[in-house]
Amino acid sequence: MSTTADLAATIRELVHANRILAHEGVVDAFGHVSVRHPHDPQRYLLACSRSPAIVTAADIMEFTLEGEAVDARGRRPYAERPIHGAVYEMRPDVNAVVHNHAYEVVPFSVSGAATLRAITHVSAVIGATVPVWDIRDKFGDTNLLVVTMAQGRDLAATLGGGRVALMRGHGCVVAGGTVRAAVNTAIYLRVNAMLQQQAMQLGDPQFLSSGEIERCVELQLSALALDRAWEYWSARAGCSAL
Repeated sequence: MSTTADLAATIRELVHANRILAHEGVVDAFGHVSVRHPHDPQRYLLACSRSPAIVTAADIMEFTLEGEAVDARGRRPYAERPIHGAVYEMRPDVNAVVHNHAYEVVPFSVSGAATLRAITHVSAVIGATVPVWDIRDKFGDTNLLVVTMAQGRDLAATLGGGRVALMRGHGCVVAGGTVRAAVNTAIYLRVNAMLQQQAMQLGDPQFLSSGEIERCVELQLSALALDRAWEYWSARAGCSAL
């Protein structure tokens, strides 16, 4: 595949990711998904400041890891792009990042009484431990948005080598080796939060063991599973018409 075709395919998949995340209830008017540039690991692709459900290829912008637009052409970027740049900077293994405020996830970011843990096989991708980052710890009272690289790097440090970190009173950040992997994790993070809350109303949930998580992740992030899920979500979101 030529470099031009490769970039076009990456942009198309990113547009589809936006539409899928919106259709699956992970993002609403707010939230965003990015992908590392296929030709330059020091840059990434992210839509301009639009709701994910209406993002098109023309909205996709290129940024340096510091969040500087390469060719803005009058398009206004998302304020929280430091989330993406900081994760890419710290994690060379990460090629896609999702930031969202899924309603089912937020309660676990503010409640000391319950920790979000994998409860079902498809949600094993969230990992054995899901840390919570509190912007107030180092930056005091803010509007809770991650708008500086210092804040982004602090969040990335809490994410560490994992796939998910919750953001107190805000939402979460999800990292993946590919766009499809990141979208898969973001969707099943929301599902897990919903199911865990339901299970907690019935009693004490039995969570997946570390061994079960390892084996489930191997299957869930395989090409077989990711391609099947992506085809399903794409059809639901009407991506074939884009």
